[in-house]
Amino acid sequence: MRSLQADCANCFGLCCVALPFTASADFAVNKDAGTPCAHLRTDFGCGIHSRLRASGFQGCTVYDCFGAGQQVSQVTYGGTDWRRAPETAQQMFRVFPVVRHLHELLWYVNEALRLDAAREVHDALRRQRETIERLTGLDADALLKLDVAAHRQEVNVLLLRTSELVRAGSGRKKKDRRGADLMGARLCGADLRGASLRGAYLIAADLSGADLRQADLIGADLRDADLSGADLTGSIFLTQPQVNAARGDGATRLPEGLTRPAHWS
Repeated sequence: MRSLQADCANCFGLCCVALPFTASADFAVNKDAGTPCAHLRTDFGCGIHSRLRASGFQGCTVYDCFGAGQQVSQVTYGGTDWRRAPETAQQMFRVFPVVRHLHELLWYVNEALRLDAAREVHDALRRQRETIERLTGLDADALLKLDVAAHRQEVNVLLLRTSELVRAGSGRKKKDRRGADLMGARLCGADLRGASLRGAYLIAADLSGADLRQADLIGADLRDADLSGADLTGSIFLTQPQVNAARGDGATRLPEGLTRPAHWS
């Protein structure tokens, strides 16, 4: 999945310009969409990258573009940045989130294709991958005309089926907590094997020592959730941004392909 991993060295600092900030626990200041962050350097690097959290920019440390930054910078705009071609700037900043959505879909499709339990939908998933990969190569005008929501719905049908097939293998009665409000919930040591936590609000929840194997975590809000000692091996559709937004420790077990954040104890 290398093409779906952010390569900041080949990006024109798009997340630092295109996206808005709102002063909060995640960002130290307000910033309008399309306005460069005050810490963006002339080489498009971040001037406070090594101390983002200490400087009040925790939100930057949990964001991931799934490789959309370098795709837009080097493919869509052929390596010509918005400073050298200011007439492209506003269009480039609108194209970036479109491609980011497409790359996120590709990440989920690739994740589903790695799961043997979902073999019955692999052919359909491959067709979706081919379609979305083709869309990411469109020019800027065509990208801005895409109905991304329609493509997301088509993919979601396959992801839902993937979830059912994987979670059925847990051998347990499946718990459906889709969209559940579990903010601050005390789930220490909870047995959540094979549970559907799609879109669940787990902000600041205590999941320390919880068993989340084969749980579906797509879209779950894990901001400030305590994953200390939790077992997430075999959980599905868990992304690096979700992990980065949570708290954990050396005993937290993550799925293959995800890395332990530097800020974890």
